Amino acid sequence: MSIYEEVEFEDLDYDPLTQTYTYPCPCGDKFSITLEALWDGEDIATCPSCTLRIEIIYEESDLPPLPDDEEDDGGEEEEEGAGEEKKSEDDDVDSLERGTKGKDVDGLAANVKGLAVR
Repeated sequence: MSIYEEVEFEDLDYDPLTQTYTYPCPCGDKFSITLEALWDGEDIATCPSCTLRIEIIYEESDLPPLPDDEEDDGGEEEEEGAGEEKKSEDDDVDSLERGTKGKDVDGLAANVKGLAVR
C-alpha cells in the first residue's frame, strides 16, 4: 500500500461531534480517521473519493481522551425524551379531534396547524 504523504497530527482538523480528524485531499475531498482508530493504533487515513492514503505521525500522548460510554447513554435518553414530546403532541391532537362534534371546526384546524409548527 503506498502512502501519498506523511502528515503531522497537529496539522489535522478535528470535529468533536463526529470525533473524526480530517486533512484535505488533492482530489477535493478529505482524508479522515476517527479518534477511536487512532487510539487503536491505526495511523492511515483514507479518502472516500479516491485511492490516496496518508500516514498520520503521532504519539498517543498527543491524543485527547476517548469520551466515556456514559455520554453515549445520554444521547439515547435524549432520543427517548424526544419521543415522549412527540407522544404529548399526538395526545393534544387527539384531544382536539374528540371535541369537534358541534364545535368550531375552523378553530380546531388553526389549533392543529399551531401544533404542527412546533
